[in-house]
Amino acid sequence: MAQLIDGKTFAANLRRTIAGQVAQLNRGHGITPGLAVVLVGNDPASEVYVRNKGRQTIEVGMQSFEHRLPQNTDEAQVLDLVARLNADPNVHGILVQLPLPDQINSAHVLAAIDPKKDVDGFHVINAGLLATGGKGLVPCTPLGCMMMLHDHLGDLSGLDAVVVGRSNIVGKPLAHLLLAANCTVTIAHSRSRDLPDICRKADILVAAVGRPRMIKGDWIKPGATVIDVGINRIPAPEKGEGKSRLVGDVDLASAQKHAGAITPVPGGVGPMTIACLLANTLTATCRIHGLDPSDLDAR
Repeated sequence: MAQLIDGKTFAANLRRTIAGQVAQLNRGHGITPGLAVVLVGNDPASEVYVRNKGRQTIEVGMQSFEHRLPQNTDEAQVLDLVARLNADPNVHGILVQLPLPDQINSAHVLAAIDPKKDVDGFHVINAGLLATGGKGLVPCTPLGCMMMLHDHLGDLSGLDAVVVGRSNIVGKPLAHLLLAANCTVTIAHSRSRDLPDICRKADILVAAVGRPRMIKGDWIKPGATVIDVGINRIPAPEKGEGKSRLVGDVDLASAQKHAGAITPVPGGVGPMTIACLLANTLTATCRIHGLDPSDLDAR
């Protein structure tokens, strides 16, 4: 039976480390990292996510700046707010919560964020730096996946990694990170031919395709490490009428019979996303002030 990789505990430990580093940054340099989150509209899932971000930001000793705009806000107003946050010295990280209402072009807004403050890692400059081996800010979910892989496996050099999914948010950046860790990387997707055979070659299998339980247990190489990034809501009539539950892109029950280790859904990759957002905010703060984040410890 595969070992379950506990993302909830890992994220809690990471936040504890970040809190110690923030305290040291404040004591030694008089700097308090500031994270600004922009929410347009009242999407229920986004509301919950932003609330959790704000709470965890404050818990690690950072400043949290929330900007909530009505659903009918136009693009020019959002761009004006981003420009003001770019210029604010107390703000070191900017995150615009997606999705945005239809009247706002998300690409325009993301491109307007100062790349040094782009803690989501979505700006084309940060994407380009990642692709070319430069020093930018990395998208949070791929960063969390890599942290868990290094913690579980140590050195990843020479391992065969298959990433199922090609999004700009997870699949592509994670493939670049795995390449940088000296893995042999294959990017596959829902239209890849012989996808089960491709998956069976993987020492590291990442599922980020957005289809519930698409990857079956017999697609997994015996002993492989499986990172399930999928978050899919499916009906759960056993819980009552109209109820639902979360499942990943991997069929967990059958996968556990083949994998050596796997991240469950929920409780695997998900909790790492906000923790890595805080880690990126700390990194951005240090770089903006000409400091090396690696010089901080958690004391």
